[in-house]
Amino acid sequence: MNSWLIILFNSIILFFLTLVVTRFMKKRNLSKVTPFEFISYVVIALIVTLISLDIIANIYFGLTALAVWSLLPIILDYASMKSKWIYNMINGKERVLIKDGKVMEDNLAKERMTGQEFLQELRSKKSFNLADVEFAVMETTGDINVSLKADKRPVTSYDLGIKVASRSEPQTVILDGNILNEGLTNSGLNRNWLKTELENKGVVLDNVFIGEVDSSGDLYLDLFDDVIQVPKSQNKEMLYASIQKSQADLMTFALETKNESAKSMYLRNAGELDKVMKKLEPYLLR
Repeated sequence: MNSWLIILFNSIILFFLTLVVTRFMKKRNLSKVTPFEFISYVVIALIVTLISLDIIANIYFGLTALAVWSLLPIILDYASMKSKWIYNMINGKERVLIKDGKVMEDNLAKERMTGQEFLQELRSKKSFNLADVEFAVMETTGDINVSLKADKRPVTSYDLGIKVASRSEPQTVILDGNILNEGLTNSGLNRNWLKTELENKGVVLDNVFIGEVDSSGDLYLDLFDDVIQVPKSQNKEMLYASIQKSQADLMTFALETKNESAKSMYLRNAGELDKVMKKLEPYLLR
């Protein structure tokens, strides 16, 4: 058989074989692989290349080596899930670099990291002031995670005592002008609702590139024609404003009436509406 036919045949077989192997290997961003995983990927790539180019004379020897380097990492991954000792042996252990605001110089030396390199890593995490860092740890991938001191962290709604509604994953309901039934079903909506929303916004389905429904039920549209401005839905704001107006009207009635029984009723109902507004505010005004 001609050499080019052998190379073509080997390349096609190895292409699909490599595709199958990589499907079973751990999914991980290449920037976060451990040294062991990186070496495994490189060796597998080299073996595939050597077999594909027919440099390894005996294809069975090459396939045996490929099987060893492909299967052993998969087996070790499953073993690591069962044993912390095996995981540490393969991937190493995390190392604390800053604890209680104090740099652990001995641990830096064990990682063979200079002070300048460490400061560069902190700056890459947007920690420009060493005094602001409470805790820092180097992960097994070499990445450094930083925790700032309590008074240096960004203020959250929890710190301010403000209740914020949780948000679920937005669902894509339109893509390239086509309605996606799965997204509508996941959002608890249907095609009639979507068509009504498009009519209210004055948008044609064929002109919609992407349509998404967020956790609060609002429809966001990105159009092919960027000149057209899609009006923002204000249904929730209008509902909140209506409740607010009703509460203000009840307070006005309470001030104007001279009937003590009616005044008490108006004030009581105004208080109930005020409680409703506080509960709905995180959902309607955000």
